[in-house]
Amino acid sequence: MDRDRFETVTLRWLRRAVIAGFLVITLVPFWYMLVLSVRPIEQVLLRPGSLWVPLGELTVGTYAEVLRAVDDGGQGFGTFIRNSGLVALAATALTLVVAIPGAYAVSRLRFFGRRQVSALFLAVYLFPSIVIAIPLFVVFTRVGLRGSLFGLVLVYISQTLPVSVYMLKNYFETIPISLEESAAIDGAGRLGIIRRVSLPLAAPSIMAVALYDFMIAWNEYLFALLFLVDKPDRWTVSLGLSLLADGVEVPKTVLMAGSVILTLPIVLLFFAGERLLTEGLTSGAEKG
Repeated sequence: MDRDRFETVTLRWLRRAVIAGFLVITLVPFWYMLVLSVRPIEQVLLRPGSLWVPLGELTVGTYAEVLRAVDDGGQGFGTFIRNSGLVALAATALTLVVAIPGAYAVSRLRFFGRRQVSALFLAVYLFPSIVIAIPLFVVFTRVGLRGSLFGLVLVYISQTLPVSVYMLKNYFETIPISLEESAAIDGAGRLGIIRRVSLPLAAPSIMAVALYDFMIAWNEYLFALLFLVDKPDRWTVSLGLSLLADGVEVPKTVLMAGSVILTLPIVLLFFAGERLLTEGLTSGAEKG
């Protein structure tokens, strides 16, 4: 009994220590970035390692400079946030519009090659994004979509759609088919079954997929650079932040303010939908 109790207590404290270690590794860099973003550059040069901000040093001037338009002497991140928001929301919505019926069809309908569809979806991720970057660049240039936000949305859909279909397919397979059969007996058609039975039950997984798609589109850099580099008024936040980091005359406090602006929406979305995200990812990883 004493040995069992010792092992239980040891594992409990070991788990707490591991969790605390991960929290420190994760939160300290973000906290330091936040501290740098609200300190004057003069104070940062005097005490660069300080993790606290005296009230007398606190300033939001860095955020005002980051968000101000370029014509007014700022960095134009207000425009970048708008562009990123439009692209991420459009890519997420259009991906779900295609992925939900596609995943339902793969999980419920019988057709030739149905078993191979999942493997084909996952095979997309065997190839790095850079492999398709040049072909997409050539095609989009010829059709006149290079430099447009709509073209970038199409690229992000091609990146997120396969894994979205795969995750949703696995979740739809966990929904008992007897529920859909009962709805069919009551006179519901296929679309009615999807709308009244399948979609409400699949809400956690749909939320997880939506958060995943949004985060991919919000943070993506390679295709944004490839398609929008010559259109500064259409830059996304990640592209603007990267080019801001290359600026020799840009204070690091301003750079940190831009980094906080890039990171904060994703952090807030993650914590807001943490429960649904966890449930959706877990259920989407299982087969019914």
